[in-house]
Amino acid sequence: MKSIYCPGPQSRRSFLQAGFLGLGGLGLSDLLRHRAQADESSAPAVDKPAVILIWLQGGPSHLETYDMKPMAPRDYRGEYNPIPTNVPGIDICEKLPLHAKVADKFTIIRSISHKFANHAGGAGRFLSGRDPLRPLEPTSQFPTLPTIIGKLKAGDTSGVPPYVASANRVYGGGSSYLGETALPFVVSADPNADNFNVPNLSLHPKFQGDRLNDRMSLLTSFDNMKRGVDLNDSASAMDEFNEQAMSILTSDKAREAFDIAQEDDTTREKYGRHKWGQRALLARRLVEAGSTFVTMQMQNPSTPGSAGNWDIHAVNGHLYDDMNGRLPIFDKAVSALIEDIYARGLDKRVMVIVSGEFGRTPRVNPQKGTRSGVIQPGRDHWPGAMSVLVSGGGTKTGQVIGATTAKGEYAKDRKLEPNDLLATVYRHLGVDPSQHFFDHTGRPMPILTHGTPISELI
Repeated sequence: MKSIYCPGPQSRRSFLQAGFLGLGGLGLSDLLRHRAQADESSAPAVDKPAVILIWLQGGPSHLETYDMKPMAPRDYRGEYNPIPTNVPGIDICEKLPLHAKVADKFTIIRSISHKFANHAGGAGRFLSGRDPLRPLEPTSQFPTLPTIIGKLKAGDTSGVPPYVASANRVYGGGSSYLGETALPFVVSADPNADNFNVPNLSLHPKFQGDRLNDRMSLLTSFDNMKRGVDLNDSASAMDEFNEQAMSILTSDKAREAFDIAQEDDTTREKYGRHKWGQRALLARRLVEAGSTFVTMQMQNPSTPGSAGNWDIHAVNGHLYDDMNGRLPIFDKAVSALIEDIYARGLDKRVMVIVSGEFGRTPRVNPQKGTRSGVIQPGRDHWPGAMSVLVSGGGTKTGQVIGATTAKGEYAKDRKLEPNDLLATVYRHLGVDPSQHFFDHTGRPMPILTHGTPISELI
């Protein structure tokens, strides 16, 4: 069993300040230097397995998406009806008609559950495979899936950052004892914006008198960055890691991967000209270029009547008004991503996972809305049942795994837990989950303590 020691904070010698990775503001060169000490190997980008995690912060309702219960009492089944998909016997919500056309290219898992009903604890449990020690803390006490992959696969790059996300960490996620250098290269800007660019791309003031304007376009940022190196002859002063960081951030692959404007209008419209659609498209571009793990959060849809994320309590908003605005843009973004992955021949290499931290209460819970002041429908937190969509990654598709009880309350058939899904992802990425890191006390901690790859998928 391979041990990986995670040393403490190191002094920053980076000449490059680019793609800050969160609170510590560590540059990509520090990230590469730190990870190289773990004796990691590299692999050709074209053959490298990758994962796109579409994270639905707040916890989506399984009864309004992938696990309809039309025969349940009205206060359980809700207002929506199921529709058939292109796979006989598989029905999903009527608000997901584009999903229905690509159901042969994904699997719905309906029987994953755990026991943590708050957001931070639920996300930490789902993404780390361990029960949180302090469930209410906004960061996980254990390393989560994306940060572990970011740490282990950092050397597997061909000119693009290996781990990219639309936020520093999901609520309840994080890198714990892996340190801040395991956090992602963050691209939080809206890829649908005309002035979309990667923030914090600049040379250290020692080599460039004026910082690049954060509002400059992506291409101008890359061009000026490369010009600054040439004019100041600073490349010769950089050590191996700074050169590698510079190579990544000024390479043609990085330049092209982040330049979403290269996509034709037809493709961009297919994904949807909104933040969610263009984030999904950017994720596809990044894994196609060589990134190993991309996390894109789909929250804050900015549609009338929508709550901030998928946490649709009645006090937060009207469940069906929210879903009427949210589901069509979600449907377009996810279905386009799935179809594109297969159309471009990435379906063996790239696994797509769509999930939140838990499901919602099977019974609708009407309450007075904080903003509306009237009684309206909502659903509360529910880790006893949830639905997860898996596509690509060479998995078997066009199926449903597991089932819940008649009212959608608990897993009934093929009971699974998050660890089984995590074990499946690690298997796809070629990671042995028995290998371990050392925690803050020097104790060896395996990536997973238990979990079995889901046989129906592999």
